[in-house]
Amino acid sequence: MNNDLLPDLLIAIEQQLASPQTPYVRKTFDRLVKLGLEETEAKTQIAVSLGEQMDEVIRTKKPFDETAYKAALDGLPFADEEEDEEEEEGEEE
Repeated sequence: MNNDLLPDLLIAIEQQLASPQTPYVRKTFDRLVKLGLEETEAKTQIAVSLGEQMDEVIRTKKPFDETAYKAALDGLPFADEEEDEEEEEGEEE
């Protein structure tokens, strides 16, 4: 996903959070915050998931797959890259 699109995706996430048509986005946001993510990080992770789905639309020329988007949101939060690196270093020793 192109990081230049992140500000626009964050606007879309704000709209989805307020929309009665996308309650699953609010549910995901609330779950991520409850897990300890900062609100900004939670919104960013949701925005990245939306961006990945939009990339898929462009790449495949198929309609937006709301089911896949919901599944991606269910898979959040993303693993912390620093934790992943520490785990990999520990395995090498």
